[in-house]
Amino acid sequence: MSKIIVLGASGQLGTCLKMVSTRRGIQDIAFPTEEQGNILDMAGLEALFTTHTPQYVINCAAYTAVDKAEDELALARRVNRDGASNLARLCKSHGAVLVHISTDFVFEGNTPRLLTEEDEALPISVYGLTKLEGEQAITDLLEAHYILRTSWLYSEYGNNFVKTMLKLGADRDELSIIADQVGAPTYAIDLADAILSIIESGKSAYGIYHYSNEGTISWYDFAMAIFDISGTPVKVHPITTAQYPTRAMRPAFSAMNKSKIKSTFSMDIPYWRDSLIRCINVLKA
Repeated sequence: MSKIIVLGASGQLGTCLKMVSTRRGIQDIAFPTEEQGNILDMAGLEALFTTHTPQYVINCAAYTAVDKAEDELALARRVNRDGASNLARLCKSHGAVLVHISTDFVFEGNTPRLLTEEDEALPISVYGLTKLEGEQAITDLLEAHYILRTSWLYSEYGNNFVKTMLKLGADRDELSIIADQVGAPTYAIDLADAILSIIESGKSAYGIYHYSNEGTISWYDFAMAIFDISGTPVKVHPITTAQYPTRAMRPAFSAMNKSKIKSTFSMDIPYWRDSLIRCINVLKA
C-alpha cells in the first residue's frame, strides 16, 4: 500500500518528487516504472490501484514534444487527453484524489498581464490543445482533482533549457535567444515541494491552480541569468520569434498569477533567480 502514487516517475518532475519526498521523510509514496504505470493501459492501472489503494495520484506523464506534436496530433491526444481521462475514471472508482500537471501553453498569450485560473484558455498549438483537453476530461469526470498549470520547467535532471544553455555555452562564444516570449521559469524541485505541500495540507480545495517561480522574464533574460550565475563567458544576442520560426506557435506572454495557490495553501513561492542559483550550484558541485 502507498498513500501516494507518482506516474511518469522517471521524468524530470517525477525524479524531483523522489528527491523532495525523501528529504521530507515521506515513505508511503510509490514510483512505478513506465510499464507498471502506463497511463494508456487501463488493465495495468487497475492492478496498480488495487495493489496500492492510493489516496493521491500525481500524474507527471505527458506528451511534451511541443513542435513534434504538430505532426503527431493523435499520439499527443492519446497521452495528454485520454491518459488524463483514464486516471480520472480510476481515481473516481477508487476514491483517490488526482494531482495533474498542466501547462501555460493552454493560453493564447496575447494578454500582457498575469493570467489567472479564470482567464479563457485558448491554445495555439497541438500540445496546448491536447493538454487543455486533458484538463477538461478531468474536470468533467472527477471532482477530487488538483490541476497545476506550470511553465518553463527545469532542474538538474532530464533535458531542459538550463542544461541546454550550459552545454551550448561551453561550446560557443555567441548565442541568439528569443526575447519577445515572456513567462516565468519553474524549478521542478520547487514544484515538487508545492505538490507535496498541497497533499500534506489535507485540504479539499479542488480545482485549477497556477504555479511557477515568482517573477516575469523572457527567454533572453533567462539565458543571460544562467550564464551570469554560472560564470560562463558567452555573448547573447536578443532576437524575435519571427527570426527563429518553429513548427509550433508559442504564447508571447504566459506569465501566470499565483495568488490562488498562495492564499489557499499559505504557500511561499521562491523568486526565479534564487531558485536558478540553487539549481546551478547543484549542477556545478
